[in-house]
Amino acid sequence: MERTNWTDIEFILQGLSEYPRAEKLLFVMCSVTYLVILLGNSTLITLTLLDSHLHTPMYFFLGNLSFLDICYTSSYIPTLLIHLLSEKKTISFTRCVVQMSVSFTMASTECVLLPVMAYDRYVAICNPLRYPIIMSRALCIQMASLSWGLGFLNSLTQTILAVQLPFCGKNVINHFVCEILAFIKLACADISLNEITLMLGNVIFLFSPLLLICISYIFILSTVLRINSAEGRKKAFSTCSAHITVVTVFYGTILFMYMKPKSKDSAFDKLIALFYGVVTPMLNPIIYSLRNTEVHGAMRKLMTRYWFWRKG
Repeated sequence: MERTNWTDIEFILQGLSEYPRAEKLLFVMCSVTYLVILLGNSTLITLTLLDSHLHTPMYFFLGNLSFLDICYTSSYIPTLLIHLLSEKKTISFTRCVVQMSVSFTMASTECVLLPVMAYDRYVAICNPLRYPIIMSRALCIQMASLSWGLGFLNSLTQTILAVQLPFCGKNVINHFVCEILAFIKLACADISLNEITLMLGNVIFLFSPLLLICISYIFILSTVLRINSAEGRKKAFSTCSAHITVVTVFYGTILFMYMKPKSKDSAFDKLIALFYGVVTPMLNPIIYSLRNTEVHGAMRKLMTRYWFWRKG
């Protein structure tokens, strides 16, 4: 079978081509969700930069998470929206690889960033007197840089291995986006090495961070239960509730996708993957803003400044 050059290869993103009405509905839902993602995460980033009360490690990492979610969704949602309304759902090899690489970088980075945020909560609750010293600005920058660096390195490794594969015949990706596992399954060569590295990557970037998060919260729970005051326990738990919710949504969706029995209806599997890729980034700013008095106060101050600026 003749193998084509990279420049000649095009992929067809199948999506829900067999359900055109569902694609129109998905277009509306994804458009609204994407606007909420951009607005919510941009607002959080703006607040953490402009309000001095939010210049803390927790909000520094939250700003990184918001920026990450914007980059992650922007790597594929604009193309997804075009394809949902188009009969021609093709994407070039180069664009597919870039989309796959960027989204994989962001997902890997988030896997590292979440345990970093759990460590921040651990220090804040278990060692509050030394919190400002331990969680210094230099350490926060180093931890955030490590998260981004490891995410990029994982993506680079997987992408380099994937692009070296030969592709032949009709390249139809049974997904909405260029997802790496669907991508390598189209190769007309042995993909055992790719599957092994992906499995190792899942262990390192999914289960190891989850284990670290669980260990952090075991120590946090142990410390909180030793607090005599009910009000003190409630306040301590409230500082962790948003992060616990984000971790539950993030890992809950991933574990459900990987551990559920393979469905005969591939459309259902694709919709679950789309939920993970679109809904989770939308929920993050909502979760961190809900019942958060510091964010609400920063928002009120920003709106007041804007109102006085408009009034001249």
